[in-house]
Amino acid sequence: MLDIQAGDCAPLERRVLLIIPYGGVGGMERLALNLYRHYRSLGGGVKVIKLVRLPDDIVNFGEDEIVLSERDLVQMTPLRRIGFYLSVPISIARAVRAHGITHSIAFGDMGNLFSSLSPSCEFKVASIHSLKSVELASNGALNRIFRLAYRTTYRRFDRVVCISRAIRNDLLKNCGYRYPDNLEVVYNPHDLTAITEAATEALAPDEAALFSGRTVVFLGRLTGPKALWHLIRAFHAVLGRGIQARLLFIGDGAQDMTDYLKSLVDGFGMAAQVKFLGRRSNPYKYLVHADVLALSSHLEGTPNVIVEAIALGVPVVSSHCTDGVVELMSTRDVAGFNTPLELEAGVMTPPLTGSRDEITHQTPMMPAELALADALAAVLVNPRYRESVRRNRMQLLEKFELTKSAEAYLAPVSQEGGMA
Repeated sequence: MLDIQAGDCAPLERRVLLIIPYGGVGGMERLALNLYRHYRSLGGGVKVIKLVRLPDDIVNFGEDEIVLSERDLVQMTPLRRIGFYLSVPISIARAVRAHGITHSIAFGDMGNLFSSLSPSCEFKVASIHSLKSVELASNGALNRIFRLAYRTTYRRFDRVVCISRAIRNDLLKNCGYRYPDNLEVVYNPHDLTAITEAATEALAPDEAALFSGRTVVFLGRLTGPKALWHLIRAFHAVLGRGIQARLLFIGDGAQDMTDYLKSLVDGFGMAAQVKFLGRRSNPYKYLVHADVLALSSHLEGTPNVIVEAIALGVPVVSSHCTDGVVELMSTRDVAGFNTPLELEAGVMTPPLTGSRDEITHQTPMMPAELALADALAAVLVNPRYRESVRRNRMQLLEKFELTKSAEAYLAPVSQEGGMA
């Protein structure tokens, strides 16, 4: 039994605990790293609980990292996994007490759930990064537990951060979320200076050669929700219009997904034009040389990589995977729109559908895929899209400024609810 007394709940100096599932190179992990660096730069103590550490982790926190397992969850037996799940809330409470934690921020459904169950009394913050009505649509056991938590244990959070208005509205309208007073929209903070500085790192000669012509870049995990089969098919249509270009994938994923995407590329005979570069510790030095960042996702929250592209002056073509994309790519409040939609940062194309199992290189092109190809072709050949991003860059990025967003996570809550 943990001895957590009232006096432990109100230390004088702010000390922050971040709780993340893994150390990959996805949006949540990059967000956690940005927050970690910011809070640490202020001189306060910062610790990070990483539920699982893997040998190929990209995001690491040195001596401030607290690792709960060196074995991936999929490698555990069902009984061992249940035991691990039961132990995590207690481990969080022990870390809070041992390090005098005053504020914690959890990331993702798993981190949020464990934080809400922890018998600790710091200022608790959860963060939600995607449209949960879509992501948790399947009726698996974990998804049922996550949905139940929205109606029960999320009441223990002082603040639940939604990274877009679209996500907040989705929770209230479609997910049965019961605690509207603790839901607040805080856009993902980005260390824009660090991004632009990292982008100045030189490419090796063989890497630079990949950007010798027009280049489309995807940056992120190669996962099902990213629906990259649509991007490959749309890119094939771009080449079919006589536009000379390359498509580069930066990131990794499950081997079966990577194999499927490569087989799709081979089926189109595009191996010379499409390259899979895998994980890169500094993706920005590649992204800065792209002519367009492309996303073909079925669903997203507010993709961090769009903000990173804007920071580097790179136009974006994205499917309408959430209304949050409009929030990222426009300086205006846009309502009642139709797609394709031209925005200050690029083009948003119609929603994409079609599961991996339904798609081969021989499947007829969908109208939404052709619209994606149209947008890619337009941005590749017309410099006005890049000029628009650069002209509107500062206004587009204003709401993602690191200090403003990072402090909004931990701002005191007024008695009426919301930030003081």
